[in-house]
Amino acid sequence: MNAYRLTLPGDRPGVFGLCVAPQAPATPGPHEIVVEVRAASLNRRDLMLLDGTYPLPATAGVVPLSDGCGEVIAVGEAVTRVVVGDRVASTYFPHWIDGPQRLSHVREQFGANHDGWLAEHVVLHEESAVRVPAHLTDPEAASLTCAGVVAWSALTKPRPVRAGETVVTVGTGTVALFAVQFARMHGARVVAVTSTSDRAKRLLALGADETIDRTETPDWERPVLDLTGGAGAEHVVDTVGSLTLPKSVAAGAFNAQVTLIGAFPGGTPTADPFGGRYLSIRRIAVGSRADFEAMNRAIAEHGSRPVIDRVFGFDEAAEAYRYFRDGKPFGKVVVQH
Repeated sequence: MNAYRLTLPGDRPGVFGLCVAPQAPATPGPHEIVVEVRAASLNRRDLMLLDGTYPLPATAGVVPLSDGCGEVIAVGEAVTRVVVGDRVASTYFPHWIDGPQRLSHVREQFGANHDGWLAEHVVLHEESAVRVPAHLTDPEAASLTCAGVVAWSALTKPRPVRAGETVVTVGTGTVALFAVQFARMHGARVVAVTSTSDRAKRLLALGADETIDRTETPDWERPVLDLTGGAGAEHVVDTVGSLTLPKSVAAGAFNAQVTLIGAFPGGTPTADPFGGRYLSIRRIAVGSRADFEAMNRAIAEHGSRPVIDRVFGFDEAAEAYRYFRDGKPFGKVVVQH
């Protein structure tokens, strides 16, 4: 059995910062499970970990990728949450089960300083395991942990989106795609801001009610206001960052919720980010196990599916990273066994 492991910047004997290393057979501890990996997927933070630009530095030799799914093949003697044969993913943070997020939760992450999913098997504490919806394929189920949960958290906490409200999504990364799906699931009207006409068409097919091409309409907050009768959107999910934050704020309604997604090098503007408007601006980091499980229940109920761009074989992991960086994917990039 083999696993991919990260090498740090300045010490890169592998391809794309990845080295293949033998993986010893695993025996679970009393509360641990062993999962045979079927698929794993990439997120933007995985490129940042390679580049050394992610806020949490990677541990040399760690198995990368927080997102994956597989079949439980062994359980410890005290395990009660899952059984052999279950298909599971893991939480993003090993120890955030429910309740408010603490700094101690953020400091431990799968694929950064805990071995992740780019391997033939993973060992998890049972509290980190999450059963995945039965109707999803392995690549789809392996796409939920990061982008899916953060989009769910953006629209369900602290004030859930309501039917009839307007949600603006900014960007076309996987978080934005999940946000379009989840907003429609809640009965909201979705205005998706993108940068190409081709992606605009695909966003409409995914469920967006209207799209705005920000290359053609740089002041895209104005059509958002027009579409909402001047009131603005109740929720804005901004996956781009500081460059688009002023426009996201300008597109927001009175008492709107603007959620910034992701770790952005360079931070956010130091000038007044509110621009005189009365709304909430927040940054969030994925979500808890309880959020993951709530999202999965909704996905199962509605039969929704993540958007998959391309699937690579396990021996093509370096090529998957390269394509994810350079190929401008629309949807998840997955490595499958």
